[in-house]
Amino acid sequence: MNERPVALITGSGRRIGSVIAQSLHAAGYDVALHYRHSVGEASALASVLNKRREDSAGVFHADLADDGAPERLIAQILARTGRLDVVVNNASTFFPTPVGSATTDMWDDLFASNAKGPFFLAQAAAPALRDTQGSIVNLVDIYAARPLADHPIYSMAKAALAAMTRALAVDLAPMVRVNGVAPGAVLWPSEANPYEDQADVMARTPLRRAGDPQDVADAVLFLARSPFITGQILTVDGGRTLSV
Repeated sequence: MNERPVALITGSGRRIGSVIAQSLHAAGYDVALHYRHSVGEASALASVLNKRREDSAGVFHADLADDGAPERLIAQILARTGRLDVVVNNASTFFPTPVGSATTDMWDDLFASNAKGPFFLAQAAAPALRDTQGSIVNLVDIYAARPLADHPIYSMAKAALAAMTRALAVDLAPMVRVNGVAPGAVLWPSEANPYEDQADVMARTPLRRAGDPQDVADAVLFLARSPFITGQILTVDGGRTLSV
């Protein structure tokens, strides 16, 4: 068995997932970098991390919406590392679904990445996490509690993930801890989002600025390392949820 702790980060090829992976790696974790489409980014990140510490990062492909994919992913990681200490459910799909134009395909897509995939990955990883007294950290969203206009299905899917976080904290205790991080405005969507005005969002955020991906990564690392915290969702939003 690998002597170093191992963390799986889903959707770790780019954006916040990449920063989480780098932070956990810098803290001494070997990392399993999962991707669905971003093979180039995930492979490049693994190359950088392996130069920093030999054989410390592996790249794994899976579409976690597919039946059996979470179980296959965990089996592949364990075959390489022999252990698993942390699972970070970061992979997510985000797009608008205004009432009146939403479809069942949109529902299936958003719930698959934000609820179904994380649940069945957690279930598949649970035996290995029990062996290491490990933890799960789910990337939720402030919109799980305060829905974003014209994004009802995304908001519901993240609310399901929040409920799952608390439910699994009960069901996987005492050997596995389960927590969540709910970011606010950290990285804006890669495409322009007409449903939020960035200047207005910043005006209603007490700290008057967007967060940095490192803020989220620091929260994930804190929860991964906190042995007496479970069932909690840590909001990282600059105080935005304090405002109307």
